[in-house]
Amino acid sequence: MEIVTVEHKRCTVVKATGRVDSYTAPELEDAFKSVTDNGVYKIVLDMTDVEFMSSKGWWVLIETQKVCKRYNRGELILTNVMDRIRESLDLVGMSNYFGIYDDVTVAVGSF
Repeated sequence: MEIVTVEHKRCTVVKATGRVDSYTAPELEDAFKSVTDNGVYKIVLDMTDVEFMSSKGWWVLIETQKVCKRYNRGELILTNVMDRIRESLDLVGMSNYFGIYDDVTVAVGSF
């Protein structure tokens, strides 16, 4: 998996590529932790090139969302989520836990 982080004025965009599974989820977790450790709690996850999301990947997103929302500091927003990944999110009842946008620019602008 490849992870690229781009800082914007309002937030930080994290773009993941490949599969997010038990082996690669810790890399994504480290990327999010690096962002939040720098005091940034408004994060956009660009999932354009994410092919698969395991339960471990969802737990990383949930834990990051908790950190971001603590004390109303910000939130984690998802963009460009593939239909089959969105269906799995709906299946576990977590679709309302994340803001989901179809465009990175719109997601960044939501902050």
